[in-house]
Amino acid sequence: MLVAVTTPAIARAGRIHPAWWVAAVTFLALVGAAAFRAVPGVLIDPLRAEFGWSVSTISAAVAVNMALYGLTAPFAAALMERFGIRRVVMAALLVVALGSGLTVFMTASWQLVLLWGVLVGLGAGSMALSLVATVTGRWFVARRGLVSGILTAGGAAGQLVFLPLVAWIDSEWGWRAASLGTTAAALAVLPLVAWLLRDRPRDLGVVPYGGTAADDVDPVRTGAARAAVRGLALAARSRPFWLLAVGFFICGLSTNGLVQPHFIPAAHDHGMPVTTAAGLLAVVGLFDIVGTVFSGWLTDRVDPRVLLLAYYGLRGMSLFALPTLFGPDLHVSMIAFIVFYGLDWVATVPPTLALCREHFGARAPVVFGWVFASHQLGSAVAAFGGGVIRDVTGSYDLAWFLAGGLCLLAAAASISIRRNPPPPAETALPTSPTEAAAAQAHG
Repeated sequence: MLVAVTTPAIARAGRIHPAWWVAAVTFLALVGAAAFRAVPGVLIDPLRAEFGWSVSTISAAVAVNMALYGLTAPFAAALMERFGIRRVVMAALLVVALGSGLTVFMTASWQLVLLWGVLVGLGAGSMALSLVATVTGRWFVARRGLVSGILTAGGAAGQLVFLPLVAWIDSEWGWRAASLGTTAAALAVLPLVAWLLRDRPRDLGVVPYGGTAADDVDPVRTGAARAAVRGLALAARSRPFWLLAVGFFICGLSTNGLVQPHFIPAAHDHGMPVTTAAGLLAVVGLFDIVGTVFSGWLTDRVDPRVLLLAYYGLRGMSLFALPTLFGPDLHVSMIAFIVFYGLDWVATVPPTLALCREHFGARAPVVFGWVFASHQLGSAVAAFGGGVIRDVTGSYDLAWFLAGGLCLLAAAASISIRRNPPPPAETALPTSPTEAAAAQAHG
């Protein structure tokens, strides 16, 4: 009762609105989850050395993780509606902490798939796209785009920024210490989630930031998951959906699926120290934030199809050049590649989301959730396929070339999407209570 009474007074006095504390703890939760997803790329070589597992075997666990990470997203918002944001996030952090912590006891490759693949994939997927959309949709009216961009870029960049720390811990104390360290990082966030993360502004006696009490709508306890499936069925009848899904499949394939887990072992194959390669990926993460924010600014001013043509086309050309850039020493050409790839890493998100809004109106959040799922399926294919190529050919070169060619395909698919004016207001609205629930649940 004390909090509910005093919080509005604090807000009136010019203190920080509780929405910003919710956004801050959400950011920390996303970063904590990102720590787990940073581990596999660094630990491929240590696991090969200790257990004798092939790169394909280890990559299979990474592939399962990425697939579940994406497939969980369309349904995670339904869980948040049914059980509340705080409960879902706390449960997700515990699941990924359990999955990472138990790896220190594993002795067989199937345990790696179960722990890193299934548990960490499900837990991290519950704190991805849907968490960002749900928090910004419930707590913010003003600054919603800014907060969404910060949370999205922070979660993506966090996966890469953690890499040097994980690599250093592994080099000093071994991979088990690195795995336990990420477990401890997620557990450290739990008390903050329990303390500061609330389901809705009304729980603290305030209104959404920049909004009114009417913007704090009642939770929808049922129907959101069904509406998510229905949204997929309806979108699948549309050519733009498949073109966007193909483009985002290749986007995930060429970033999270190939570069994130395989860049470090590929660089190590050419004599580069693991810590140096991990540092380069951390730089990718830093420039990712800049690139994503700038891409959002451009999306408001430039045809999003043209942006996607440029992003995918230039990414493909850079991947064709990558095999010639590897070596034991760090050169300017490799630094240039890293800076560009960082700027381009998730720059595809704002124009892709804009095209979803243009073609699917009020259903866009649900449709984008499924497009994002295709992104993670592409990540899974590349994570496993890159390992197979390395085992069969003894080199990652073919993987880089194939990814580069597919990026050019994504560029062609994106520019071929027709422009479509926003649907009329009467058709843009959800046509059933379940679709309204899905739109609300996904932001």
